[in-house]
Amino acid sequence: MFTGIVETMGTVRQLLRREGDVSLEIASADMSLDDVQLGDSIAINGVCLTVTALQGTGFSADVSVETMDYTSIGQLQAGSSVNLEKALMPTSRLGGHIVSGHVDGVGEVIERFDDARSVRMWVQAPAELARYIAHKGSITIDGVSLTVNKVDGARFELNIIPHTAERTLLMSYRPGRRVNIEVDVIARYLERLLTSKEESAPTDEGMTLAKLAESGFLK
Repeated sequence: MFTGIVETMGTVRQLLRREGDVSLEIASADMSLDDVQLGDSIAINGVCLTVTALQGTGFSADVSVETMDYTSIGQLQAGSSVNLEKALMPTSRLGGHIVSGHVDGVGEVIERFDDARSVRMWVQAPAELARYIAHKGSITIDGVSLTVNKVDGARFELNIIPHTAERTLLMSYRPGRRVNIEVDVIARYLERLLTSKEESAPTDEGMTLAKLAESGFLK
Protein backbone atom coordinates (compact mmCIF):
# COMPACT_ATOMS: atom_id res chain seq x y z
CA MET A 1 0.00 0.00 0.00
CA PHE A 2 1.02 3.61 -0.63
CA THR A 3 -0.12 7.13 0.25
CA GLY A 4 0.26 8.91 -3.08
CA ILE A 5 2.82 11.28 -1.53
CA VAL A 6 5.72 10.98 -3.97
CA GLU A 7 9.09 10.75 -2.19
CA THR A 8 11.28 11.77 -5.08
CA MET A 9 11.78 11.52 -8.82
CA GLY A 10 14.03 8.92 -10.38
CA THR A 11 15.38 8.18 -13.84
CA VAL A 12 15.14 5.08 -16.02
CA ARG A 13 18.73 3.90 -16.49
CA GLN A 14 17.76 1.22 -18.92
CA LEU A 15 14.76 -0.72 -20.10
CA LEU A 16 15.46 -4.29 -21.16
CA ARG A 17 12.90 -6.23 -23.16
CA ARG A 18 12.96 -9.92 -22.29
CA GLU A 19 10.75 -12.45 -24.06
CA GLY A 20 7.84 -10.03 -24.32
CA ASP A 21 8.01 -8.35 -20.92
CA VAL A 22 10.38 -5.70 -19.56
CA SER A 23 12.97 -5.23 -16.82
CA LEU A 24 13.42 -1.65 -15.61
CA GLU A 25 16.54 -0.30 -13.94
CA ILE A 26 15.80 2.89 -12.00
CA ALA A 27 18.31 5.41 -10.64
CA SER A 28 17.05 6.90 -7.37
CA ALA A 29 19.91 8.88 -5.81
CA ASP A 30 17.57 11.08 -3.73
CA MET A 31 15.66 8.18 -2.17
CA SER A 32 17.30 6.06 0.51
CA LEU A 33 17.19 2.36 -0.25
CA ASP A 34 18.75 1.35 3.08
CA ASP A 35 15.44 -0.07 4.30
CA VAL A 36 14.52 -1.73 0.99
CA GLN A 37 14.97 -5.47 0.49
CA LEU A 38 14.50 -7.74 -2.50
CA GLY A 39 10.78 -8.43 -2.91
CA ASP A 40 9.69 -5.09 -1.47
CA SER A 41 7.28 -2.89 -3.39
CA ILE A 42 8.00 0.53 -4.89
CA ALA A 43 5.48 2.56 -6.88
CA ILE A 44 6.84 3.83 -10.21
CA ASN A 45 4.47 6.42 -11.70
CA GLY A 46 1.77 4.92 -9.52
CA VAL A 47 2.42 1.31 -10.56
CA CYS A 48 3.29 -1.07 -7.73
CA LEU A 49 6.36 -3.07 -8.81
CA THR A 50 8.53 -5.58 -6.98
CA VAL A 51 12.22 -4.87 -6.40
CA THR A 52 14.24 -7.64 -8.06
CA ALA A 53 17.74 -6.19 -7.59
CA LEU A 54 19.49 -3.37 -5.72
CA GLN A 55 22.37 -1.50 -7.35
CA GLY A 56 23.83 1.16 -5.06
CA THR A 57 21.59 4.17 -5.61
CA GLY A 58 19.17 2.30 -7.84
CA PHE A 59 17.01 -0.78 -8.18
CA SER A 60 15.49 -3.06 -10.79
CA ALA A 61 11.92 -4.26 -11.24
CA ASP A 62 10.20 -6.55 -13.71
CA VAL A 63 7.13 -5.37 -15.63
CA SER A 64 4.71 -8.02 -16.87
CA VAL A 65 2.83 -7.95 -20.15
CA GLU A 66 -0.39 -7.41 -18.15
CA THR A 67 1.07 -4.29 -16.50
CA MET A 68 2.31 -2.89 -19.80
CA ASP A 69 -1.12 -3.44 -21.38
CA TYR A 70 -2.98 -1.52 -18.67
CA THR A 71 -0.54 1.25 -17.72
CA SER A 72 1.76 3.77 -19.39
CA ILE A 73 4.91 1.99 -18.13
CA GLY A 74 5.56 0.53 -21.57
CA GLN A 75 6.07 4.06 -22.95
CA LEU A 76 9.12 4.69 -20.75
CA GLN A 77 12.56 4.91 -22.29
CA ALA A 78 16.11 5.19 -20.99
CA GLY A 79 16.39 8.69 -19.54
CA SER A 80 12.67 9.03 -18.71
CA SER A 81 11.88 10.60 -15.33
CA VAL A 82 9.49 8.79 -12.98
CA ASN A 83 7.69 9.43 -9.68
CA LEU A 84 8.82 7.12 -6.87
CA GLU A 85 7.28 6.10 -3.55
CA LYS A 86 8.27 3.26 -1.27
CA ALA A 87 5.53 1.12 0.28
CA LEU A 88 3.65 2.45 3.30
CA MET A 89 4.91 1.36 6.72
CA PRO A 90 2.64 0.97 9.79
CA THR A 91 4.33 3.99 11.40
CA SER A 92 3.99 6.26 8.35
CA ARG A 93 1.68 9.25 8.19
CA LEU A 94 -1.17 8.77 5.72
CA GLY A 95 -0.68 12.20 4.19
CA GLY A 96 -2.49 11.49 0.93
CA HIS A 97 -5.03 8.64 0.75
CA ILE A 98 -4.95 4.86 0.56
CA VAL A 99 -3.32 3.90 -2.74
CA SER A 100 -2.86 0.30 -3.86
CA GLY A 101 -0.56 0.88 -6.81
CA HIS A 102 -2.94 -1.10 -9.04
CA VAL A 103 -3.74 1.18 -11.97
CA ASP A 104 -7.38 1.24 -13.08
CA GLY A 105 -6.80 2.82 -16.49
CA VAL A 106 -4.78 5.25 -18.58
CA GLY A 107 -6.09 8.77 -19.10
CA GLU A 108 -4.89 11.81 -21.01
CA VAL A 109 -4.20 15.42 -20.05
CA ILE A 110 -6.48 17.48 -22.32
CA GLU A 111 -6.07 20.99 -20.93
CA ARG A 112 -3.61 22.90 -18.74
CA PHE A 113 -3.55 26.50 -17.55
CA ASP A 114 -1.91 28.59 -14.82
CA ASP A 115 -3.94 29.79 -11.83
CA ALA A 116 -1.86 32.14 -9.65
CA ARG A 117 1.03 29.96 -8.37
CA SER A 118 -0.85 26.74 -9.08
CA VAL A 119 -1.46 24.83 -12.29
CA ARG A 120 -4.86 23.44 -13.23
CA MET A 121 -5.28 20.43 -15.50
CA TRP A 122 -8.23 18.67 -17.06
CA VAL A 123 -7.79 14.93 -17.52
CA GLN A 124 -9.90 12.62 -19.68
CA ALA A 125 -10.39 9.24 -17.99
CA PRO A 126 -11.69 6.03 -19.59
CA ALA A 127 -15.50 6.13 -19.63
CA GLU A 128 -15.81 3.09 -17.36
CA LEU A 129 -14.04 4.94 -14.53
CA ALA A 130 -16.38 7.95 -14.52
CA ARG A 131 -18.66 6.51 -11.80
CA TYR A 132 -15.74 6.36 -9.35
CA ILE A 133 -14.66 10.00 -9.78
CA ALA A 134 -16.36 12.43 -7.41
CA HIS A 135 -16.16 16.16 -6.77
CA LYS A 136 -13.65 16.71 -3.92
CA GLY A 137 -12.87 13.00 -3.92
CA SER A 138 -9.38 11.52 -4.08
CA ILE A 139 -7.65 10.22 -7.20
CA THR A 140 -4.12 9.13 -8.03
CA ILE A 141 -2.35 10.39 -11.17
CA ASP A 142 1.00 8.74 -11.94
CA GLY A 143 1.35 7.94 -8.26
CA VAL A 144 0.39 11.40 -6.97
CA SER A 145 -2.54 11.71 -4.57
CA LEU A 146 -4.75 14.59 -5.73
CA THR A 147 -8.17 16.07 -5.03
CA VAL A 148 -10.76 16.29 -7.81
CA ASN A 149 -11.87 19.93 -8.24
CA LYS A 150 -14.56 19.46 -10.88
CA VAL A 151 -16.15 16.58 -12.75
CA ASP A 152 -17.73 16.55 -16.20
CA GLY A 153 -18.60 13.00 -17.19
CA ALA A 154 -15.28 11.15 -17.46
CA ARG A 155 -13.37 14.45 -17.48
CA PHE A 156 -12.08 15.96 -14.25
CA GLU A 157 -10.06 18.95 -13.14
CA LEU A 158 -7.06 18.95 -10.80
CA ASN A 159 -5.19 21.73 -9.01
CA ILE A 160 -1.42 21.26 -8.73
CA ILE A 161 0.03 23.36 -5.92
CA PRO A 162 3.67 24.63 -6.15
CA HIS A 163 5.02 22.06 -3.66
CA THR A 164 3.54 19.15 -5.62
CA ALA A 165 4.77 20.67 -8.89
CA GLU A 166 8.31 20.86 -7.54
CA ARG A 167 8.47 17.32 -6.14
CA THR A 168 6.75 15.39 -8.94
CA LEU A 169 6.66 15.20 -12.72
CA LEU A 170 3.28 16.92 -12.98
CA MET A 171 4.68 20.37 -13.83
CA SER A 172 6.06 18.98 -17.09
CA TYR A 173 2.72 17.54 -18.25
CA ARG A 174 1.09 19.06 -21.30
CA PRO A 175 -2.07 18.19 -23.28
CA GLY A 176 -1.59 14.80 -24.88
CA ARG A 177 0.34 13.32 -21.96
CA ARG A 178 -0.94 9.86 -21.03
CA VAL A 179 -1.19 9.20 -17.30
CA ASN A 180 -1.87 6.26 -15.00
CA ILE A 181 -5.11 6.64 -13.06
CA GLU A 182 -6.06 4.86 -9.85
CA VAL A 183 -9.48 5.69 -8.46
CA ASP A 184 -10.20 5.78 -4.73
CA VAL A 185 -10.15 2.19 -3.47
CA ILE A 186 -12.98 2.99 -1.04
CA ALA A 187 -15.26 3.78 -4.00
CA ARG A 188 -14.47 0.40 -5.55
CA TYR A 189 -15.14 -1.55 -2.35
CA LEU A 190 -18.33 0.40 -1.68
CA GLU A 191 -19.60 -0.44 -5.16
CA ARG A 192 -18.82 -4.12 -4.61
CA LEU A 193 -20.52 -4.16 -1.23
CA LEU A 194 -23.67 -2.55 -2.61
CA THR A 195 -23.69 -4.89 -5.62
CA SER A 196 -23.23 -7.93 -3.40
CA LYS A 197 -26.06 -6.78 -1.15
CA GLU A 198 -28.40 -6.47 -4.13
CA GLU A 199 -27.36 -9.86 -5.51
CA SER A 200 -27.87 -11.62 -2.19
CA ALA A 201 -31.05 -9.81 -1.12
CA PRO A 202 -33.66 -12.32 0.17
CA THR A 203 -36.75 -12.83 -1.92
CA ASP A 204 -39.05 -13.54 1.07
CA GLU A 205 -39.39 -12.09 4.58
CA GLY A 206 -35.62 -12.17 5.13
CA MET A 207 -33.66 -13.65 8.02
CA THR A 208 -35.70 -14.48 11.10
CA LEU A 209 -34.96 -15.93 14.55
CA ALA A 210 -36.62 -19.14 13.44
CA LYS A 211 -34.33 -19.48 10.45
CA LEU A 212 -31.27 -18.79 12.61
CA ALA A 213 -32.39 -21.49 15.03
CA GLU A 214 -33.00 -23.95 12.19
CA SER A 215 -29.44 -23.34 10.95
CA GLY A 216 -27.95 -24.00 14.38
CA PHE A 217 -27.00 -20.42 15.23
CA LEU A 218 -29.43 -20.21 18.17
CA LYS A 219 -30.17 -22.64 20.96
